[in-house]
Amino acid sequence: MDLETLRDASHDLLDDMVALRRTLHQWPEIGNDLPITRENVLEALDGLPLDVTLHETTSGIAALLEGGKPGPTVLLRGDMDALPLVEDTGLDFRSRSEGSMHACGHDTHTAMLVGAAKLLSAQRTGIAGRVLFMFQPGEEGNHGARFMLDEGLLDLPPARSDGSPSPVTAAYALHITSVLPTGWLSSRGGSIMAAADTMYITVKGRGGHASEPYRALDPIPIACEIVQALQTMITRRIDVFDPAVVTVGKIVAGTVNNIIPETAQIEGTIRAVSERTRRAVHDGIRRVAEGIAAAHDAEVDVVLEDGYPVTINDKSQADIALELASGLVGADKTIRMPNPIMGAEDFSYVLQEVPGAMVFLGGTHAERSLATAAPNHSNRVMFDEQAMITGTAMYAAMALNHLRS
Repeated sequence: MDLETLRDASHDLLDDMVALRRTLHQWPEIGNDLPITRENVLEALDGLPLDVTLHETTSGIAALLEGGKPGPTVLLRGDMDALPLVEDTGLDFRSRSEGSMHACGHDTHTAMLVGAAKLLSAQRTGIAGRVLFMFQPGEEGNHGARFMLDEGLLDLPPARSDGSPSPVTAAYALHITSVLPTGWLSSRGGSIMAAADTMYITVKGRGGHASEPYRALDPIPIACEIVQALQTMITRRIDVFDPAVVTVGKIVAGTVNNIIPETAQIEGTIRAVSERTRRAVHDGIRRVAEGIAAAHDAEVDVVLEDGYPVTINDKSQADIALELASGLVGADKTIRMPNPIMGAEDFSYVLQEVPGAMVFLGGTHAERSLATAAPNHSNRVMFDEQAMITGTAMYAAMALNHLRS
């Protein structure tokens, strides 16, 4: 496998990838139902030697490429959904769909995966196995990967050519990021992204006149005390080397300034990079909220909803990916991440089923400052399309390396 040849071939596909990416960027869709996106992806895949399965519970697409030799199957994932933001980039191809924007780069992921499908299709006779291209909706909080898995994504038939079994034995995903320069690659073995759970706490007091708090039971100071105590709980009860984050993003209470309300509501997010700490934080939140409420003779209702699990890279697969990255872009542009990040990913569901790795792809132009570049999920974020050359070549390299005869 010649990495330089892969990069050259990816470069030749750039114009088509840019065209697709810009079309998707102009017509972003949110959630699991992405009819416009699906239609554009299918059009881009038309003519390739792929067995295409359209998922029914979502707009997911599973496209299977069979190589010329027997072997296992490797999965490549690209997510397709956008975010509920009003774009403020000033790009000529900015979103035309009001209130929706590709602010996390999923349009580039989709275009790169199509590029990889074209690149690998051209080499199919030399591939020892199969490649499953997973075009996934609903990554942004809608569990699209889980829906595709539940619908049988990994339940593949035997190889057509000789009837031999060809299970999925590895899975890879790329994610573009504005924190790295264009074309740089980074990853790590073990936990690479956090679990993301949601916290709802309702403090129940007794309403009354604001001038007579002793005749009521004010839930607002109790809620404030809970918020403060949660931060102390994190810093004093959670191992600093197995960290967690609890952020309260919303507090709702009251209607006017002279009424003590009946309830105060707290909402927040919980992030952890191990299942052990994740459960410890859940237990701690309940203990703190219930204890403080009881101390004030109030009631409290705590609801903790599990979100995406911890994204855990297989260590050997991450090492392989980093070695390929070093050969593709150079050791000076390849980073072994010292720590996971607290963002979350539903590729975690795939990695619970199949060993594999997520790899981050730099997307900030070299002339722009990383310190001031708008981050992913900003309505001002912009990605350098030249990064798609590296991304497509990396997708192909990971697949070809796994399917070597």
